[in-house]
Amino acid sequence: MGKIYPSLSEEHKSAIDQAKGELRAFITEKQCAPLVLRLAFHSAATFDVNTKTGGPFGTMKLKSEQNHGPNVGLDTAVELLEPIKQKFPLVSYGDFYMMAGIVAVESTGGPQITFNPGRTVCAFQHRLNQTGWTVN
Repeated sequence: MGKIYPSLSEEHKSAIDQAKGELRAFITEKQCAPLVLRLAFHSAATFDVNTKTGGPFGTMKLKSEQNHGPNVGLDTAVELLEPIKQKFPLVSYGDFYMMAGIVAVESTGGPQITFNPGRTVCAFQHRLNQTGWTVN
């Protein structure tokens, strides 16, 4: 059995579609796909396969997370994307940053990537560099 994702209201699905469209236009116009993809990667790379904790839950919006060694410079990505995020309060930061990473890949000619929304914000921080840049 595969992962089960939460059911979303039609309003939430519409917000995701609209946010994805705005992200695509913004990333293309500003030519910031590499920075946005880095933000998504650093957000997701905190996942620990052994404990099933961490992962892309929006903690990159926190200054303490942005200032953590490997994340330095990602505050620029967060600041660039924040005006778009504010238009879509139904979309969690975790979903927004992952969707932005997907749009970054797709807008530069990469493959279409399935997006599964439903992330919530968690309090976990600072796992990325604990194992010397390896991601479990």
